Amino acid sequence: MSDTASTETQSRNSRRSLVGVVVSDKMHKTIKVELVRRVPHPKFGKIVKRSTTVFAHDEKEEAKVGDKVEVMETRPISKSKCWRLMEVLSH
Repeated sequence: MSDTASTETQSRNSRRSLVGVVVSDKMHKTIKVELVRRVPHPKFGKIVKRSTTVFAHDEKEEAKVGDKVEVMETRPISKSKCWRLMEVLSH
C-alpha cells in the first residue's frame, strides 16, 4: 500500500513548476501568464529572452494583472488550460 503512495508522490513531484507574470485576469477562474526564459541564440550564442503565454486555472481568483505567480503543470482542464496556479509570489 505504501509503495503505490510513494510512486504517486514521486510522479506528482516530477511536474514542472515555473514562475511568470499575470497578463490577463478577465476570464472566469482563468488567468493568462507570461513565462519568460533566457536561451542562447542558435547561431550567434547571445543570450536572448523568449516568452510563452499559458492559461492557468485560478480557482479562488486571487491573482491580478501584474502579479508574479508560480504555476504548475497539471492534467488538461479544458481545451487550452493545462496549468494551475500554485501561489501568488508578489503583488
